[in-house]
Amino acid sequence: MLLKKWEDLPSEMQTHEVREYYDILEKKRFSLFLKRAFDIFVSSVALLVLSPVFLILAIAIKADSKGPVFYRQTRVTRYGKEFRIFKFRSMVTDADKGSLLTVGGDSRITKTGRFIRKYKLDELSQLIDVFRGTMTFVGTRPEVPKYVAKYTPEMLATLLLPAGITSEASVYYKDENDLLDASDDVEKTYTEVVLPDKMKYNLAAIRKFNFFYDIKIMILTALAIFR
Repeated sequence: MLLKKWEDLPSEMQTHEVREYYDILEKKRFSLFLKRAFDIFVSSVALLVLSPVFLILAIAIKADSKGPVFYRQTRVTRYGKEFRIFKFRSMVTDADKGSLLTVGGDSRITKTGRFIRKYKLDELSQLIDVFRGTMTFVGTRPEVPKYVAKYTPEMLATLLLPAGITSEASVYYKDENDLLDASDDVEKTYTEVVLPDKMKYNLAAIRKFNFFYDIKIMILTALAIFR
């Protein structure tokens, strides 16, 4: 997982706000190499071991509601590249024609979807994205282009690394669901409160980045799920 040369970054990322974080990562090339090697090895083993679970989830999703097994929404990853994420479908077909944000009592969530979202099983299929290199195990959660367009110049620094399945924000930021559930304007609350708060964690994570930090976040994520 090598960094592009500074001059090869998208022009909107070639700012002094991003340069600070670029210089931090540029000094951690070996950790970046280990990060990608770990992603390839663990995702390939996990996909093999969890293939029976994938089959069970696929059958449950198809039996519960009409539509595909996977939800393939466009998200943004490293260097602002768009990709179609793999998520086990937890909502009715065409749910994203409404709000792109989901609150706790959202009527678009299916019965099976409510269960798999509770235990984060809908995100297991993102192992495919990790293996492909469009995502990594630990990194800023991938946003849709609509919200990436609202990033500040400093927030764009999170695009120096691939989008992640989990992150420090995922572990420690506890207020997102409560804030969205209580809001009269979910979109505004997300872009003006939730997104900036989560980005504080994501930017701090770049400063602390090393391979063993990633392992720590993965362990904390597993503990949080089992709790």
